[in-house]
Amino acid sequence: MTKKQKLELTWIGKENRPKLEPRILLEDAEKSYHAPHRVTENDIFDNRLIFGDNLLALKALEAEFAGKVKCIYIDPPYNTGSAFTHYDDGVEHSLWLSLMRDRLEVLRRLLTVDGSIWISIDDNEMPYLRVLMDEVFGRSNFIATVIWEKVYSPKSSAKFLSENHDYVVCYANDSSRWQRNLLPRTEKQDKAYKNPDNDPRGPWKAGDLSARNYYSVGRYPITCPSGRVIPGPPQGMYWRVSKERLAEFDREGRIWWGKDGNNVPAIKRFLTDVLDGVVPETIWTYQDVGHNQAAKQHLKDLLPNEEELFITPKPEGLIERIFTISTASNDLVLDSFAGSGTTGAVAHKMGRRWIMVELGEHCHTHIIPRLKKVIDGEDKGGITESVNWKGGGGFRYYRLAPSLLEQDKWGNWVISKEYNAAMLAEAMCKHEGFTYAPSDTVYWQHGHSTERDFIYVTTQTLTREQLAVLSDEVGEDRTLLVCCGAFRVKADSFPNLTLKKIPNAVLNRCEFGRDDYSLEIAELPQALEGGPQLDALPEGTKEIEKGRKKKQENITMPLFGEDANE
Repeated sequence: MTKKQKLELTWIGKENRPKLEPRILLEDAEKSYHAPHRVTENDIFDNRLIFGDNLLALKALEAEFAGKVKCIYIDPPYNTGSAFTHYDDGVEHSLWLSLMRDRLEVLRRLLTVDGSIWISIDDNEMPYLRVLMDEVFGRSNFIATVIWEKVYSPKSSAKFLSENHDYVVCYANDSSRWQRNLLPRTEKQDKAYKNPDNDPRGPWKAGDLSARNYYSVGRYPITCPSGRVIPGPPQGMYWRVSKERLAEFDREGRIWWGKDGNNVPAIKRFLTDVLDGVVPETIWTYQDVGHNQAAKQHLKDLLPNEEELFITPKPEGLIERIFTISTASNDLVLDSFAGSGTTGAVAHKMGRRWIMVELGEHCHTHIIPRLKKVIDGEDKGGITESVNWKGGGGFRYYRLAPSLLEQDKWGNWVISKEYNAAMLAEAMCKHEGFTYAPSDTVYWQHGHSTERDFIYVTTQTLTREQLAVLSDEVGEDRTLLVCCGAFRVKADSFPNLTLKKIPNAVLNRCEFGRDDYSLEIAELPQALEGGPQLDALPEGTKEIEKGRKKKQENITMPLFGEDANE
């Protein structure tokens, strides 16, 4: 029987998945920052800024934050093509798709069941991203593709058409559970409601009485108060209400015939009857949410001494719109491509808890100085005025711990010299699925998985006598996982103890010693005549290139034409 095929996006190296090490996070108190006092009762201090590779950081967050993030916003590298001028096109897209797929899978596990993810993207990868998101999140969980007007004037230097928009792609974790919020009504929208007849019910706006949809009793003549007879609705249209319902509306004073009683009737829609807000639309203009140039000027004002600024930073109004639609006060939001820190700044001002991850040095040169000004109430730009931000709160700075294991001079994997006892205990808790919670009174309780299941971590070699004492202290109604350097008994000698050796217990579970899973586009080698040289490829891409020629025909994307590489 022929294997059932499915519609999917394929690329070189799709089958290769990283075996991620679940690192622990180490706080650096000197880089953490908080306001000296509370500004309001709602100040949030436990936000997190994480410095390190974002894929490893997401894995590090998974144990604690799985199912807890309400909204994720990311602005990943756009894979513009110019960065890959000298590199094979198939490998270019494959590297980008692998980078995104690996992160999206972890990100989805962090979302609440009613959470959503929003991704900024441009034309280069938007179609591929959509199909990739369909695979990771499910096509039924697609919410919308927003068009954001990112510039306010055309570029006369454009080779073909002047590009003035980017996209924001939104998926829900579960669209049947996700609910969007309404946007607040603007003064301009309310001004559209007038009261020319001094109706005691207040301002109203005239609504069209005709519609295109077929209505069995929607064709009849209407006699105006002036005596004018309207033979029926416009051609191809129907009245929205029956003749009887129109008469009822007229008696209630809900029909507007014009000042002279001679106009085609219109339904009066009162301001008091409309929704408390406005249903979000999918086109966001720069007048509503800002543009790149304003965002860049905001950064210049915040960081006047910083020469290297982002070319196209996102305006705070754009992120505010996303959080307004998808979150409520005190919800947790996450950005794993933090860039200049806009997501954290906006979340902070809006009273959302936040986590940001950034590997680049601008984590220290851009993000931390910016957040300090937000916390100190010195950031006067962006959404500060519209949300009445006065400062307050804080954040904690973390860095990824080094890899748990390192190779000694003989090539054997051993526990890293940088790990102390507490770090080792926390790391083993994460590897074994335990919550790290060391007891102040019971030396062998380093963490727990349930109320009666504990973990003990030590580098010692444990004798039968030591293990017998442990077994007695644990008792018959509790269990203990013992992770130690070695033990001098059979592994099943004690029914309430599970014995594992370090590092053997974790050695084959993940990839140790790798600190960077990012795609360093700028450092990719140039392709020599005949194609890229295999030995010159960056770590992690050699396997992709090995299969390039024999799998070149598989780089297909049926939804977007016969050859996705063109």
